[in-house]
Amino acid sequence: MGPTLRAARALVLLAGFYLLGLVLLAALAAADWAAAVHTPGAFALKVFLVSAVLALPIVRGMFMLRTPPQEDVPGVRVDESREPRLWQTVRDVAQQVGTRAPDEIVLTGDVNAAVSEDSRLLGLVGGTRRLRIGLPLMTGLSESGLRAVLAHEMGHYGNADTRLAAVSERGRVHVLRTIAHFEERADAKVSKERARQEKKAASAVAKGRKAKEVDTTGTGITYRAMARLYTAYGKFYLRATLSGSRRAEFAADVAAARIAGRDATSSALREIPVIDAAHDFYLNCYATLGVDAGLLPPPGEFLGGFRHLLAARHEELDALRGELPTEPVSPYDSHPPIAERVARIEALPDDGRASDPVRPSLSLLADADRSFAAVEETVLTPAALGLRRLDWPELVHAAMSVQTERSAQRFGALALGTAGGEDTSPHGTDGGGGTPGHGADAHGTPGHGADADGTPGHGADARPGADADADRTSRPEAAPEGDGAGAGTLGALLDAIDAGALWRIAERLPRSAEAAAAHGRAAREFARPQLRAGLSQLVSAEYLRQGRARWQLSWAESAALELPYGHVDELPAALEAAVADRPDTGPLRALLEPVAAPETSVPAQAPAPGPTA
Repeated sequence: MGPTLRAARALVLLAGFYLLGLVLLAALAAADWAAAVHTPGAFALKVFLVSAVLALPIVRGMFMLRTPPQEDVPGVRVDESREPRLWQTVRDVAQQVGTRAPDEIVLTGDVNAAVSEDSRLLGLVGGTRRLRIGLPLMTGLSESGLRAVLAHEMGHYGNADTRLAAVSERGRVHVLRTIAHFEERADAKVSKERARQEKKAASAVAKGRKAKEVDTTGTGITYRAMARLYTAYGKFYLRATLSGSRRAEFAADVAAARIAGRDATSSALREIPVIDAAHDFYLNCYATLGVDAGLLPPPGEFLGGFRHLLAARHEELDALRGELPTEPVSPYDSHPPIAERVARIEALPDDGRASDPVRPSLSLLADADRSFAAVEETVLTPAALGLRRLDWPELVHAAMSVQTERSAQRFGALALGTAGGEDTSPHGTDGGGGTPGHGADAHGTPGHGADADGTPGHGADARPGADADADRTSRPEAAPEGDGAGAGTLGALLDAIDAGALWRIAERLPRSAEAAAAHGRAAREFARPQLRAGLSQLVSAEYLRQGRARWQLSWAESAALELPYGHVDELPAALEAAVADRPDTGPLRALLEPVAAPETSVPAQAPAPGPTA
């Protein structure tokens, strides 16, 4: 379907919205006329009032012509003097597609590339063209892959998709706005009726009578009936316009294959969901790792650190590249499933142009580090920008130390009976009854639902600059020092174990139904892993407090707690002894005994480095 036919269809669908409004207004007018002619004056007046109230949302939807402006995506606008190679590449691709190049290029902080156009007169007259390119997307794509993405976006310009989108968008906005007006009025009427009945019921109770149950069934039904009419048309409108959007994506893919080559386009389409999954993982497990501790990576590294992850986890990412995501198909999707798009491109004849992934697309930027820092300033909230900045190794140690301390505090409070049970499961340092230093690998695999417990980024929101982040970042905290859940809690727990209270402590911990029903040795076997895991958290916190352990950064796997030399071998047995049927805390106490400072000034030979799990 050519641009002319698509424009005609969009205008017809938009006209249908106005036609529906006129038909409904005519029906209300006919009801008013019939009431005036055939009914008494009082009833006719009521019909007039109802018609006027119902007509108001219809008229508002029809004549509030101004479409709300699109939400501005945070980013940095770059001109040709700042990024000459990027601009030249975009212009070259636009020329090959046969369309006018964009007037603006904006670098953003998301895994996306998009084009827009400020068209006028319902898309009949073009306007300022704007290209948005996400730096994380550029981080993961090769230069040939980026050219394929740019050719796809320029294909939207060449097919007039951005201009015609104004007509379709206006219709969608008007339909949804009208439905919202009716729903708001219905909800307001229900609330008013509920308040009236509740007041009446309270008065009855005050007089000693039985109050009637509040029932708002049928209230606002006229408004909701009108909303259902517009909802039905809205569904039809969305199906029709979004099917056109999906066809436009296929057409833009073909343009990309023609300009950049079949293999480069297919490779880029396969790469985008991998980059997206890896970037979500990076934000959760690295970039926002220190937010709860009031910390962020160095300027530019909040976005730029993604490069380290991609370089270190290439084997995991290679596995993801062979598994195209399976997506549920809906008639309301604006884009076709990525697997279908790849299949269509790979079904094209071989053009003899192999994909060349050698040169990264970030090489098109004059100064990638400067660009990362500039875009970071726009995507983070003011509260986040005010956090303390640390290099990655120090950030991981400080942030994981805070998480270890909090996890230890929760378990210590539960075990000693001083908790309100806010977080009832010990987790964090050790993923399931493990040993500090053996790393609780949450199985940080991008794109495979990595659990954050024990992985850098526990509980972190993946949205840079989101409100939730702003709430958390408004209270910076340093790495834990002092008592906390330290020697006092751990010492009290070990004393209680020595006093024979181990299994009474186990009863305070949350249990499954099966564990709660168990007795004797079976109950002890259910409780033992949980006791061991919680005790290991307290031990980890104590090692950190003494300065004898350190969390080690790894881009290839989860952070690991490095223990003093030899302890990684001795600690498992010490923990097992502390939670045995006949508990013995002696080995554990011996390991946790602080090392005395040397009395002589002769430097001792440095011990071999402690193993890192």
